[in-house]
Amino acid sequence: MNDPFPLSWDSRTYIMGILNLTPDSFSGDGLLQNADPIEAALAQAHQFVSDGAHILDIGGESTRPGAKQVSASEEIDRILPVVQKLITEFPGIILSIDTYKSEVAEVALSAGASWINDVWGLRADPAMPQVIARHKAPVILMHNRAVPNSTEIRSRLGGHYVGVKYADLLGEVKAELMDSVAIAKASDIPDKNIILDPGIGFGKTVAQNLMLLNHLDEICALGFPVLLGASRKSFIGYTLDLPPKERLEGSAAANAVGILRGANILRVHDVKQAARLARMVDAILHADN
Repeated sequence: MNDPFPLSWDSRTYIMGILNLTPDSFSGDGLLQNADPIEAALAQAHQFVSDGAHILDIGGESTRPGAKQVSASEEIDRILPVVQKLITEFPGIILSIDTYKSEVAEVALSAGASWINDVWGLRADPAMPQVIARHKAPVILMHNRAVPNSTEIRSRLGGHYVGVKYADLLGEVKAELMDSVAIAKASDIPDKNIILDPGIGFGKTVAQNLMLLNHLDEICALGFPVLLGASRKSFIGYTLDLPPKERLEGSAAANAVGILRGANILRVHDVKQAARLARMVDAILHADN
């Protein structure tokens, strides 16, 4: 496996490009819609790396509101050929696997993937922490209160969460993220291998997502690197009344605020634009250094 953490958190914002090996991604970029998904994924990966991606995040199951679960074997069938190809094509790139299933993580890490991006923060599969620890892999721990019956889906704008209750949004998100950190530590995953994700769009209303993004610095204050995944999310669509493919400017605004609040990684669909935005914001923030 490549060096899992060839990153310097204080020097720049890193860009993670999204490779959706699904037929039903909320953003309309599911690669299984192509006649040859593997070749489509390779082409997209080449473009992403050329455009400035430092990390490629490969997912075989859609996590959009209302999406159907797939089996671990089907998820493996979707992602493994792409992982194997990308390791050969891009020996220096960080390959992150977007999965909450330990079987998928085991196969992907054994094949040479670098990170696991667990949208359930190690709370969905009790075997996941041991797999990650055994491979000495970094893990992204995301906050998630997604409940299927709390979603509302509109054909033009997609799904979003309604009626999600928090007595103290920021306090509860922070506490639940630290619960995931505790699970990781109990399996001997070291602090240096932990990244936090506040879970924008996962079990939060539009207003809650906006508030969480505006106070992202409180998540950063927990002492771990932070990933922001706001790209094309429904809170942008419902704020601007725009479908997923018209959310570039809204995504850029969210990402700029995220960097200003301390985000270290941006998980994005539009890599070129996000990479340029990050370089500019970083230049401004580091101008006095």
